[in-house]
Amino acid sequence: MYSPRIYTYKITFEEVPYYYYGVHKEKVFNEEYWGSPYTHKWCWEIYTPKKQILEIFEFSDEGWMKANFIEDRLIRPFFNTDKWCLNENCGGKISLEVLRETGLKNGKKQGKINVENKLGFFAITKKERSEIGKRSGTKNYQEGIGLASISKERRSEISKKTVDKNKVNKVGIFALTKEQMSENGRKNSIKNKENKVGIFGLTSEQRSEISKKVNTQKWKCLETGYITTAGPLTIYQKSKGIDISKRIRIE
Repeated sequence: MYSPRIYTYKITFEEVPYYYYGVHKEKVFNEEYWGSPYTHKWCWEIYTPKKQILEIFEFSDEGWMKANFIEDRLIRPFFNTDKWCLNENCGGKISLEVLRETGLKNGKKQGKINVENKLGFFAITKKERSEIGKRSGTKNYQEGIGLASISKERRSEISKKTVDKNKVNKVGIFALTKEQMSENGRKNSIKNKENKVGIFGLTSEQRSEISKKVNTQKWKCLETGYITTAGPLTIYQKSKGIDISKRIRIE
């Protein structure tokens, strides 16, 4: 019989360049273990993880201490510097992302004050926020950051794989029958109508005005510079084999 092990490991993913370092103390030899992520658990659920055991240590308190020391040394060069590193803790230090999330949770009360007094982000008009969003989207596309770092084909593969996985495991919408989905849709529609939410909160004149605005909004193809409204631009980009996400609203 083989004895349980203490080891450091690295998790990578088939579809994307994210990675994660960890240390594990087995209860039984070769037990299935894929890390214990919290902040980025979604990555394990969406993509396909692969594990590489890096170093095995003596199964003792001293071995456990050494393994944790090595884990910190593995993480430290990439911690808070490499966007692909998923580790949120290194030697007791919390990542900037976790600190930001904690700050958001603790700042709910301050957020309410900011909304009421139009401070910080809430001092910016809707038009200004829209312009900032446009610049950010263009920058991400040009520098290949976030979604723009993954090819159209890869995004399609990932999307299909996620849908198939959810379908097999009956997760989300696939956990419902057609009758349940239909009933939920009917209830939501009635509830929105009663509470005058969404489209039911608008007058016929407002709905007409929104429709006019949508149909006159101009969009620019980031590949060719072609400008037109949203619908025709979609048709144009598809006919050219251009990813329809490569666009920006200009007015």
